[in-house]
Amino acid sequence: MGILKELEDVDNIKLSKDKRAVIIIDQTKLPGITEYLTLTTVEEFYEAILKLRVRGAPAIGICAAYGMYCLAQTIDTTKYEAFHKKFHEYKEYLNSSRPTAVNLSWALNRMEQVVLNNKNSTVKEIIELLESEAYKIQWEDIEMCRKISKYGLTLIKEGDGILTHCNTGQLATSKYGTALGPLFLGKEKGLEFKVFADETRPLLQGARLTSYELWKAGIDVTLICDNMASVVMKNGWIQACLVGCDRIAANGDAANKIGTSGVAILAKYYGIPFYVLGPTSTIDVNCKTGDDIKIELRNPDEIKKEFYEKPMALEEVKCYNPAFDVTDHSLITAIVTEKRILRPPFDSSIRKLFEV
Repeated sequence: MGILKELEDVDNIKLSKDKRAVIIIDQTKLPGITEYLTLTTVEEFYEAILKLRVRGAPAIGICAAYGMYCLAQTIDTTKYEAFHKKFHEYKEYLNSSRPTAVNLSWALNRMEQVVLNNKNSTVKEIIELLESEAYKIQWEDIEMCRKISKYGLTLIKEGDGILTHCNTGQLATSKYGTALGPLFLGKEKGLEFKVFADETRPLLQGARLTSYELWKAGIDVTLICDNMASVVMKNGWIQACLVGCDRIAANGDAANKIGTSGVAILAKYYGIPFYVLGPTSTIDVNCKTGDDIKIELRNPDEIKKEFYEKPMALEEVKCYNPAFDVTDHSLITAIVTEKRILRPPFDSSIRKLFEV
């Protein structure tokens, strides 16, 4: 019951009391409005993930897991073959919503594996097992974030200036977060840090979400434009960069929100350690290098119109709007997982991480 109580305390994403819907905070409305959405249909789940109403690699995976459990309850058949066929259709549809974050496909595949492993069970029994698996995925995320936060905290010290990009706190996970986790854990222990949060264009996750979470936690946070990162580094105000990840290749190349690779290049120039923090579920050992990571391209209007009263560019002007970029492994000081801190050469340390 302790596990279920802790899951109930999670505010940003949870199963409804009747267990037939998923309740999320609409992150597109923050920080000005805190609005909860109730998702029940496959179209609602797809739209919520695509439109970043739920975002952050771990949170997307948790939402998808709960979503598949809820959708499984709507499949009107007692025949295994028909049930699995429809379940697979739902899974593939949701998987197409955002191709870069590996946690989405990881969670969906894990839920489908429950169905595949229980061909001789009744549909009712399979649905009960899916509920249990979804709970496990969220509980494991909480435990992973705790461990990542503990490891990450060993890499920084009180009074350090920390630069972060995008949002990697509790809104992106279930508790603590990944790259922000060490800061929240440190705050609990009475440690103080000075955080500089990139605004993270074009969707401003750093401005809307990271600065909001840090300020609420009582952590000293200063919001900066993305193109100010080099200035605060040059001024000597940054002692470490902490960023999250949506997919890590087998060689250590890491995909994260667009702009991350630029931060890594600057950090390398100024001799500042650059740490990537994320659960092992974001490591894709079947992806050899960052060149093999499919980068999501989003609507050009996010650059020209989002958050503006009127368009900031002519309608005729073309826009290139990738959601992510890939930071080369040579720019990464260490990768922090829930199992251990990985050091270069990453192809070797990642391989050893998964050795039985």
